[in-house]
Amino acid sequence: MAIVMINVIPLGTGNSSVSQYVARAVKILEKEKVSYEATPMGTALEGDLDDILPICRKMHEAVFSDEIGRVYTVMSIDDRRDKKGTMRGKMEALNKELAK
Repeated sequence: MAIVMINVIPLGTGNSSVSQYVARAVKILEKEKVSYEATPMGTALEGDLDDILPICRKMHEAVFSDEIGRVYTVMSIDDRRDKKGTMRGKMEALNKELAK
């Protein structure tokens, strides 16, 4: 199980607000069978890496349009193979440490 953080950033919008473009990328996830969580600074996806990578490509492509000719996408991949990891499990481990 992999956890991927993706940031899809349109360039050359002429405006400092990009939420309308980012929404195009996140809407891709509504059609896919992958767990995800949109956050203020990116979107986290959870699942098999072979399933997630093509979805990330779709998210990247979704931002392009007549007015957007350049998209900068950053991904971080946590692919742990010694045990099953989940977004929820990572947060529970963090919260446990914070409670000490």
